[in-house]
Amino acid sequence: MSVVLLAVDARGIATVTLNRPERGNAYNAELLAALTDGLATLAADPAVRAVVIRGAGKQFAAGADINWLGQIAKAPPADAFAASLATTVAMQRLNEFPKPTIAIIHGACFGGGAGIACCVDVALATPAALFGITEVRVGVTPSPISTHMVNAIGLRQTRRYALTGERFDAAEALRIGLVHEVVAADAMEARLAQVLDAILLSAPGAVAVTKHSFLAANGLTLDQRAMDMLAHEGWLQRSSPEGLEGTAAFAEKRRPAWYPLP
Repeated sequence: MSVVLLAVDARGIATVTLNRPERGNAYNAELLAALTDGLATLAADPAVRAVVIRGAGKQFAAGADINWLGQIAKAPPADAFAASLATTVAMQRLNEFPKPTIAIIHGACFGGGAGIACCVDVALATPAALFGITEVRVGVTPSPISTHMVNAIGLRQTRRYALTGERFDAAEALRIGLVHEVVAADAMEARLAQVLDAILLSAPGAVAVTKHSFLAANGLTLDQRAMDMLAHEGWLQRSSPEGLEGTAAFAEKRRPAWYPLP
């Protein structure tokens, strides 16, 4: 079965489901490629009016697959850079997607999962959702999502949570602007229906122009040079001694070497 499921209903509402529940929907090369290709397909379909992103199973998106991180950290430079660029491109395509996007967040929303929350137009979370920009905990950097984090929650909050790697709850995510609403799990589908109805009342051409205008006029789009720079930075840190030690420590369920002993 595909690691990203696509479905479009009669109204033109597309559902994109991250489908690696056994790994908490953590992303790897296969998922990133499927997400990027799926977004391209939906963007080109004039019948699609909005996209809803969900996570299969108990988690929304638990960040990068630690096993995949360990593999690409030791890959040849060209392959390691391509992996970083794939993450950067997937987030850029979601951020600049020409139609409204909505994330329904439950369970873990870490690293790139938080990046998705920052790149959509509407983020709705259940009260039990748990968030974190956790890359530094494993010796890597959130460069592919860094610009989107700052755009969504501001430099002040990004500096705190990206540097400490702290986890925080849905109430804090709402306070800092990472999500728009916290909705009880049993009320989520009804609230989503209301948001989608509001979108369907809006002219699709006007929506597309408005979204592009907001991003482009405020310098919030990324060109290829910027994406290459972000990907290069992410690749170098991931392949560094810290990156190798951090991913190994996570996989082995131990403290990393940089954590001081008592």
